Amino acid sequence: MAGAIIENMSTKKLCLMGGILLVFQVLAFLVGELIAPKPTASTDFLAVKCVDIQKGHHSAPKWLLPWGPDRFDSIRSFEEAASRLIEANDIVFAVHIPFQSQKMSPWFQFMLILLQLDIAFKLNNYIEENAVVTLDVAMAYRNELNESWTELARSIEQRKLQCKLQFAKTADNQGRYYDCDVLPLIELGNVEHKYYLVNIRLPVNERQKMNVGVGEINDLHLVTIFQNGGFTKVWFALKTFLTPIILIIMIWYWRMITMMTRPLVLLEKVIFALGISMTFINIPVEWFSIGYNWTWMLLFGDIRQGIFYVMLLSFWIIFCGEHTMDQSERNRISAYLKQIVPVAFGSCCLFIFDMCQRGVQLKNPFYRIWITDVGAQLAMAFIIVAAICACLYFLFLCFMVYQVFKNISGKQTSLLPMSKASGLHYEGLIFRFKFLMIITLACAALTTVFFITTQVSEGNWKCDDYNIELNSAFFTGIYGMWNLYVFALMFLYAPSHKNYGDDQTNGCPTETAGLW
Repeated sequence: MAGAIIENMSTKKLCLMGGILLVFQVLAFLVGELIAPKPTASTDFLAVKCVDIQKGHHSAPKWLLPWGPDRFDSIRSFEEAASRLIEANDIVFAVHIPFQSQKMSPWFQFMLILLQLDIAFKLNNYIEENAVVTLDVAMAYRNELNESWTELARSIEQRKLQCKLQFAKTADNQGRYYDCDVLPLIELGNVEHKYYLVNIRLPVNERQKMNVGVGEINDLHLVTIFQNGGFTKVWFALKTFLTPIILIIMIWYWRMITMMTRPLVLLEKVIFALGISMTFINIPVEWFSIGYNWTWMLLFGDIRQGIFYVMLLSFWIIFCGEHTMDQSERNRISAYLKQIVPVAFGSCCLFIFDMCQRGVQLKNPFYRIWITDVGAQLAMAFIIVAAICACLYFLFLCFMVYQVFKNISGKQTSLLPMSKASGLHYEGLIFRFKFLMIITLACAALTTVFFITTQVSEGNWKCDDYNIELNSAFFTGIYGMWNLYVFALMFLYAPSHKNYGDDQTNGCPTETAGLW
């Protein structure tokens, strides 16, 4: 019975294949570094204070524009509003996204809008402890400048203020601004339209304690974060290029393993399942989001990546275990339930957390799990626990790799009674397998770092810092690494029909796993 290609492939061909894969891995990093721009971009908009003297918030919905021929009357400051006897309830903070002469594009993929408040310190109007600001916020869109606005979403939202004074509470410091954290406001799963308009009111009602004790709010800044269109095009092109490659090698691998007269072993099944999950995450369905209003693409992308993580983490456990356990314990999925069940449970927790965030946003783009104390603590605790679990998994995998190496070293004594040809063959085979295990460990380390950094950066977006950005080379390099790793596994562990003569079959088992 033939072994895997990694057993029978000549060292020259193996080195050539390794060199080619290394070149493609370097190219994956270079694509992100030299061609793609940074993954995300941010734009800061200062809201214009429009005056709705017709009490528009009590009548039919209408939209106040900060500029253009249809712009409303505006004021520069609240002192001007007081001199003109304009009430706070008649002021609407208006922001047009993007700036004049620019357009939004579906290539931006998503749009996250954060709110930054400029709050001045006043001795007679300071921010009370646990202050909450109430926002009457509405968002509209249009695709042509001469079109009327269409409402996208409208809601009464509350956000807890997290502000600090960097100076003493004295009369000399009146007018200086608090240092306030940004507040998450809106997240859209796609950017289907060219123009967006945001109208925000700060309704004041002393009887209901609405916007009382929030200090003197002078200005509102809206920070928009979206995926760079140039990065999106490079990312789509990379996925389009890799999809047929992995699909072809997966079909070829399935054909090779089904041609065998014996039943499929567990490792072959898991490698094929890993190829399916890689193909699933590769298929560039994002191309359709350019022409269709698919608001669920962010959630769908998270689900695809989660499935791949589960399969990849489970494969590494089985891959190491199949080369560590005794012959009687191998080739049974039940032998790995203690390790796989926690991975599956953690993935279910990830899915539930994602549904609580992105799932609800499909109906309410203003929803944030971070807006309440309990939600923020739960979200931050989740990120911390996820990072700790990722690190513990990597340490556990390192221990399993150590066990594999220890097991191999103990079995190498069985090579002594072999003939010279068979001994040299298996010495080379052991070296190849050790090298493959080191590559696996490096892939696991980079995957762990990628998972932690993406979770932390996303958490910072939604918490108190929107200036976190990861390099494009990191994204394209890790994504290329996953594809190359899966490609190499399916090729090297496909059955081979090359034989090494009687010395091989009589000296020891022909399958790699049989050696240890």
